Amino acid sequence: MAETKTKPVAQKAATAAKPAATKKSTVASAPKTKTAATPKVATSKPAAEKKAPAAKKAPAAKKTAAAWNPGNEERYNLIEVAAYYLAERDGFSGNPVDYWIAAELQITGTLPRK
Repeated sequence: MAETKTKPVAQKAATAAKPAATKKSTVASAPKTKTAATPKVATSKPAAEKKAPAAKKAPAAKKTAAAWNPGNEERYNLIEVAAYYLAERDGFSGNPVDYWIAAELQITGTLPRK
């Protein structure tokens, strides 16, 4: 009696799961042959024009209170608020036009001139 050796089931499954090797296509590629190295001749290109360096811009001035110039509507609102606080400080006992004129003089004195 001849005994035959069999592979365990786990080894059979591992060998069966191996993908088949793929063949490389020889139709698209031509056989490569060694040729003598040909020296490359350096071709001279015309020199490109050099651009002048970009002019550096001066840093933008930071806006300060002196540089701030409000429009008409903003100026009106500033005067209105200032007149209210002047009237409040006086207990709202005076003439509103006087408070407005005092506030207008105060705001105009603090804003930069055009």
